[in-house]
Amino acid sequence: MSGGLVALLDDVAVLARAAAASIDDVGVAAARASAKAAGVVVDDTAVTPQYVRGLAAARELPIIRRIAVGSVRNKLLIILPAVLLLSQFLPFLLTPILMVGGAYLCFEGAEKIWHKLRGHGSAHDGAEDGALPDEDAVVSGAVRTDFILSAEIMVISLNEVADEPFVTRAVVLVLVAIAITALVYGVVGLIVKMDDIGLRLAQVPGGAVAALGRGLVKGMPRLLTVLTVVGTAAMLWVGGHILLVGAEELGLSAPYEAVHHVEEAAHEAAGAVGGVVGWLVNTLASAVLGLVVGAVVAVVVGLTLHRRGSGAH
Repeated sequence: MSGGLVALLDDVAVLARAAAASIDDVGVAAARASAKAAGVVVDDTAVTPQYVRGLAAARELPIIRRIAVGSVRNKLLIILPAVLLLSQFLPFLLTPILMVGGAYLCFEGAEKIWHKLRGHGSAHDGAEDGALPDEDAVVSGAVRTDFILSAEIMVISLNEVADEPFVTRAVVLVLVAIAITALVYGVVGLIVKMDDIGLRLAQVPGGAVAALGRGLVKGMPRLLTVLTVVGTAAMLWVGGHILLVGAEELGLSAPYEAVHHVEEAAHEAAGAVGGVVGWLVNTLASAVLGLVVGAVVAVVVGLTLHRRGSGAH
């Protein structure tokens, strides 16, 4: 009897060690996948704050919360099942679908630049006569853009665990989706409320703390302006890079090889800072491609809408 109990306990211990090892493997895979998607996370963080510009201060965090909820829904209810099923049964469709999303990002970035050049503010900056932006429109636009960035995050993460079993892939992607969403929108919430934090600090007795608070208040408008520029550039960069890599995977390797050749040459010429210079070259080339593609898409969309409008009249 005691021998049977000892054997049972041994079996339980073996199962426990196997479960612990499996959890460790999932954790390592999730960390690896998250690190690989870090570049897109930065883009997502830079893009989002522009959507709350022009809103009342009391509505900033509720709007960000709504965008974060929409982002989680994007990742868990739409993107996750889609990429898992496609990777299992139709893996060749992942790249074309991602390229369509990249073209949309390019269009968004090019459209923002065009509106800026024409002297029109963004749709998120508020309407004329001091009217506040439509919150539903703000959230809808932000969630739509987030969908593309989230799709790239999930596909990049999936590529890192492509050799894992189906269940492990699913668990890793769920962990990545939740962790990245919490990180991105936590940082975004902190950024947009930094001026309120500065006001509180400015009221604290003590020269250094009050000075820091005043500096935050004065610096936040500039930071948000910079983030708007970075967010637009990020759309073009990420969208262009998706198109470059996707075209190379589909057999059209000339654009990717040309950019890679220039990147390698810049890397070698720059010496100790070659890695940074090479990355900048690749980023600039991707952004230029994104701007060109985005401009073409914007023209096509504009002509299509114009023809539809003429037909309706």
